[in-house]
Amino acid sequence: LVWTIGTVIFILMMATAFLGYVLPYGQMSLWAATVITNLMSAIPWVGQDIVE
Repeated sequence: LVWTIGTVIFILMMATAFLGYVLPYGQMSLWAATVITNLMSAIPWVGQDIVE
């Protein structure tokens, strides 16, 4: 249970960091968003659905 809660908190922190980085929407954050969303496609079974 503790490990699961820790994993959920970690994923939420990563999402918050991603949104904070993309928020200004400059050139660098645009390419960071492109790279990170393309990295999602590496997740087995559901990656392509997440990217689309």
